[in-house]
Amino acid sequence: MAHFAKIQNNIVTQVIVAEQDVIDSGLFGDPKSWIQTSYNTRDGVHLLGGTPLRKNFAGIGYTYDSVADEFNPPKSTVTEAPVEVTIPLSTASDTITL
Repeated sequence: MAHFAKIQNNIVTQVIVAEQDVIDSGLFGDPKSWIQTSYNTRDGVHLLGGTPLRKNFAGIGYTYDSVADEFNPPKSTVTEAPVEVTIPLSTASDTITL
């Protein structure tokens, strides 16, 4: 069994476990829209020492770059403001601000 990512407009919309011949049969739609991904590949490294496949294990929302033949995580658009936390120490007058 292998993992396959369904690609629509270069975005991963689904990840399944299936045999290549099932993908090729068209049971899950156009076989050309399914790209194999490796559960053990992260940041271009195979976690078990094997050959990495397509830079990252595909997740929903990942982008597939067909030129580089790799999956890339979505870029974060969240900007967080700094958070100030005050932790009381042994006495009320001794505090530290992070």
